[in-house]
Amino acid sequence: MGNPNAGKSTLMNAFLGEKISIVSSKVQTTRHHIKGIVTENNYQIVFSDTPGLLQPKYELHKSMVEEINNALSDADLVIPVVSVFEKEADWTNHAELLSGVKKPKLFILNKVDYFKTEEELTEAINKWKLFFGIDEMIAVSALKEINIEKLKERIVELLPEHPPYYTEDELTDKSQRFIVSEIVREKIFEQFREEIPYSCEVIVTDFKEAEDIIRIYSSIFVERESQKAILLGKGGSAIKKLGISAREDCEKFLGKKIFLELTVKVKDNWRNDKLVLKQLGYK
Repeated sequence: MGNPNAGKSTLMNAFLGEKISIVSSKVQTTRHHIKGIVTENNYQIVFSDTPGLLQPKYELHKSMVEEINNALSDADLVIPVVSVFEKEADWTNHAELLSGVKKPKLFILNKVDYFKTEEELTEAINKWKLFFGIDEMIAVSALKEINIEKLKERIVELLPEHPPYYTEDELTDKSQRFIVSEIVREKIFEQFREEIPYSCEVIVTDFKEAEDIIRIYSSIFVERESQKAILLGKGGSAIKKLGISAREDCEKFLGKKIFLELTVKVKDNWRNDKLVLKQLGYK
């Protein structure tokens, strides 16, 4: 758990050695509770990547908060992730949530590759230890994969013994369809600015796998015709660029040639419509 852009998704991808959660420089990229599974000879860890902590403005946000609460309820160990760029005030609104979680916690300071000296790192860790009232905080860089193995070993020490929930070849609880829809959404975050990424939702409507190719048909939902026009671009140039970028990543993930068709549809105010949100896979 943590604030938006703390690096939670990058951290889970580093644990897995595979890109399961999408990442973006923009806040609130993650909308769902996504499980990533690491299985070794003597342990299995099921990581839960959650949306960033937020104050809900839309029904969509309420669903995201519910995803966080469900993940916290299911967890054996809670890992609050703090970015070196955050201030204590960024956690003030979440103090009640954090104190209400009666689970073991392991605090992480992420993006420590930013620091130039050991003194800067030590000062930051001591500041956060004092703020949270804790004795232990592990410094990592998810992006540079600094201290990831050390963190993994500490997590194993803190987790209870239990038979594995998943087979050794499973990486996530999400379907290939879901991962593809997330890849498309990630590319929207990369290519478009301002309100466009936040006004989009992506659904894979058809997934046909043949021997030499996978044909994927996907719908992108926006809230207004003006947003649809931006996504399409002049002469369809923007949607074509988006499709090429998403297809390349889908081929890397699925290990197969991909045909990807993207269609843009308008659903007015979908972020505040409970019925539409349910149809789009939100609780």
